[in-house]
Amino acid sequence: MLKSPVTCEVRYRVDQRRISEFEAYAQIWIELIERHGGKHHGYFTPRDKPAEAGVSFPGVGKEGATDIAVALFTFPDETTYLRYREQVAKDPDGVAANARFGENPPFISYERLFLTPFPRTR
Repeated sequence: MLKSPVTCEVRYRVDQRRISEFEAYAQIWIELIERHGGKHHGYFTPRDKPAEAGVSFPGVGKEGATDIAVALFTFPDETTYLRYREQVAKDPDGVAANARFGENPPFISYERLFLTPFPRTR
């Protein structure tokens, strides 16, 4: 098992009409992740781009979808992350959250990515 941090990015395709429900969902998961050994870096919901903000590399870069929200959280290592997965499934608040949002989540879909930090050299 790796001893390096486990950082997870979750990209949600949100239903803008249900953004307040999504925010309630987010608050619950921030608390659960931190309760079980993780550090939540926050949920980031869509907003309009600043006026006159073009892409840095025209022809390569493009504007992203406007219905994407992102969550980022980190666990110190794989053991802690896997323990969180086990514990949150038994945690009364985790069970309640899954019951509340499981059949009708406040998002259309999601994509999960596991990341590792790029070491800073300076």
